[in-house]
Amino acid sequence: MFHASDPAQHVPVTTYEQMLEKVRYEGAYPTREQAEQAIHTVLAGLGRQLTGDERVELAARLPVEAALVLTAQIPVAEPLTGWAFVKDLAARTGASMATTRWDTGAVLTTVAALAGPDLLARILDQLPSGHALLFGRAELTQAA
Repeated sequence: MFHASDPAQHVPVTTYEQMLEKVRYEGAYPTREQAEQAIHTVLAGLGRQLTGDERVELAARLPVEAALVLTAQIPVAEPLTGWAFVKDLAARTGASMATTRWDTGAVLTTVAALAGPDLLARILDQLPSGHALLFGRAELTQAA
């Protein structure tokens, strides 16, 4: 029997409906369908970038519908830089770079809030440069 405090049974506090509304608000999408398409595209792309514990922990913090999109993807051997990530999503969807960057920001800032600061920091450590800005965070670099 599982107890509510069992971390393996972490239940996201946010429902998919709430996540969808947050992305719709962040992206100023006129329809739920547009927000849902952005969530699907960006989470699928993120699922191709993340591996290991960070991928598992993020999936546990997302609503089930969003977690399934993330985890259905097979991670690539070499994660893309933030710029290449946006470029890849634009190529896959046929959308402009500007639209894709907007969609990415709307979804990933919502994902960042669900992940929390500690997990987000570990995710950003795993990914190549350029991703922090996509998650709505400053890109911090160490001096050479």
